[in-house]
Amino acid sequence: MEKAPKTRVVRKSDRPFMGVLYFCMVLLMFLTVYPMWYSIVNSVNSAADLAQNGYAYLWPRDFTLDSWKAVTRDPVILQAFFITVSRTVLVTVLQTLITAMFAYGFSRPYLRGKKLYSVIGFISMYLNGGVIAYFILYNTLKIYNTYWVYIIPALFGGFYNVIIFNANYKSIPDALFESAKIDGASEYRIFFQIVMPLSKPVLSALGIFTAVGTWNDYSATLYFTRTSSLQTLSYYLLSITKSSKAAEELQKAMSVGVAANLGNVVSQSSNFRTIELACMVLAALPLIIVYPFLQKFFEKGMMIGSVKG
Repeated sequence: MEKAPKTRVVRKSDRPFMGVLYFCMVLLMFLTVYPMWYSIVNSVNSAADLAQNGYAYLWPRDFTLDSWKAVTRDPVILQAFFITVSRTVLVTVLQTLITAMFAYGFSRPYLRGKKLYSVIGFISMYLNGGVIAYFILYNTLKIYNTYWVYIIPALFGGFYNVIIFNANYKSIPDALFESAKIDGASEYRIFFQIVMPLSKPVLSALGIFTAVGTWNDYSATLYFTRTSSLQTLSYYLLSITKSSKAAEELQKAMSVGVAANLGNVVSQSSNFRTIELACMVLAALPLIIVYPFLQKFFEKGMMIGSVKG
């Protein structure tokens, strides 16, 4: 018979501390969740009601989806969303795979020139050429102001990720590598059939970090592109929140494009602010949806190398 799991009894002396801890955790959760809820509520509230009664705090007072219709019908936003999604998927997959392969080769004790690679890697963690050097390099490679400026420079995840992968590879028993080599397996077969399946937690953890960083990045668009067709969603949100000209253009596009389908109620049911909030929710929603499915692997990956033995 299976034993029932033991329940941990909280001592009376610990109850005040646990009460304070629960209060702090609930407060922290509220401060984390409420900004997103606030944006959702006001993005589905009519602009006329917001102008008259101020922003809603818990529930929309005058529910409408006009702002979301304007967002989903704006070709500029849809193009930025496509660029962001495709860039995030490609960079996450390719960077994680290439960095894992490099780290596997770096972790092998028979690698020649390992000390030299270590010195170069640690220097690259603290020093870089800066934006001007990157601009000259990308211009020379003919990837400036092209879609590939998002992909090619991001194929390698940096030496910090190599260190994390290396700690994971060291936890794999050497007997597995030795037996695979005795059976005639090549390095590629060892990596893809032995190392990769045993490294799912760290692959998922670093994949999440890469995806979040890539999704929220706007610096590449700011420095290395100049056409609107290549702008990402995060850069577009930055432009409409910081630039009055972009705000006016968005207002005009929204008024012309949506009024034809909604019976000229745009000025009453949606405006620049409500559409801006809808864009913010749209930018954050994909990561919020994906994260719970990868949380299990993320927690395991964060523990890699933290415990000896």
